[in-house]
Amino acid sequence: MKNTFLTLAIASTLFISCGEDDTADIIINNTDNSVTNIVNGGGSTDPGAETIYISGTYTSNLDLLAKNNYILNGALVMASGTTLSIEAGTTINALASGSDIYIAIAQGAKIEANGTASAPIVMTSNSTAPKAGDWGGLILLGKAPINSVSSGTSTSEIGGLPYGGTNAADNSGTIRYVRVQYSGGKADGQSENNGFSFYGVGNGTTVEYIQMFEGLDDGLEFFGGTVNVNYVSVINAQDDSIDWTEGFSGNVTNAYIKQGVDHDKAFEADGYNTDIGNNASPKFWSAPTITNATVYGFAADIATSEAIRLRAGTKGIFTNIVLNDFGKGTELKGDGGDNPTGTWAVDKTLHLNDITFNNVTTKVVNQTAATFTEADLVSGIGNGTGTDYATWGAGWTVN
Repeated sequence: MKNTFLTLAIASTLFISCGEDDTADIIINNTDNSVTNIVNGGGSTDPGAETIYISGTYTSNLDLLAKNNYILNGALVMASGTTLSIEAGTTINALASGSDIYIAIAQGAKIEANGTASAPIVMTSNSTAPKAGDWGGLILLGKAPINSVSSGTSTSEIGGLPYGGTNAADNSGTIRYVRVQYSGGKADGQSENNGFSFYGVGNGTTVEYIQMFEGLDDGLEFFGGTVNVNYVSVINAQDDSIDWTEGFSGNVTNAYIKQGVDHDKAFEADGYNTDIGNNASPKFWSAPTITNATVYGFAADIATSEAIRLRAGTKGIFTNIVLNDFGKGTELKGDGGDNPTGTWAVDKTLHLNDITFNNVTTKVVNQTAATFTEADLVSGIGNGTGTDYATWGAGWTVN
């Protein structure tokens, strides 16, 4: 694809460059500085606003301003060494065209998306009748450890972009008060977008006050990495609300999950990607810490629903959790070989502390090779109070 350099006079100069890749050219319309109204009620009503189409691979920084109306009309990839800066209150409307419409922050690039409670950043569908799966989602790719490769990097499901490495403190920027809506467009059964996809993202990255609303796939998925995420809202994820694999070892603190009619697990936890293997040397498994979580299942599905599925040798410490309306509170799957989930329950590197089960039929289901009691896995039953979503989620989230 030819290099494209366009300059558009708005409040200040917006400089955009497009390198060579397989995504669409960057297109900016209204070169006569006219104003075009967009659908779905998003974007600015400022009389000086421009409607700007964005896509392509950017080899220089890109600044998005709240006064403008942005339409994402293809894959937007920020190349290494660049920064995507998004002003508080900015809305990005994505074409409702499925999996090929997404924003990716490549290894070595950064996003600085600093919304506020009164002016969140919103990434949504431009459809007049938006629905889950209209577009892809937000993808971050870092250089933190993953266990799907013995060394070097792996490539992402969507976009085939490299991720992983040895820098646990890698910094992909800041995401604060960001809401992703109607995401999860699927390329096929094996290549799926999530609301937020974290591929080998390091703990130098700041992620707090984020929401996924109405997604066709997972709300958040972690593919290895060490990133810490605080204040997370997932509403109506049609697959798993929070999913991890490939050796994820970060923290998730203050999580609120509400399932809708279509859903899978609230937490789906894998120690490694079973389609690829645990190829790290020495081997390691996912071992995150989950603190302060309130989860609401879909009450009509209690007979068949699971809140927390733990498998493929995942470790993890859950503390101060409230589970509402599930058939199974926790289900463990594993064996005595590469999937020692039950072993971790015995040695308490997989454990749930201070957990309250409300309208949950069975608290623990053990489908592993290890023998352990409910008390080995769970302590402080009835002591969980969850997270104060009414306070920290006020004003910037939707339900």
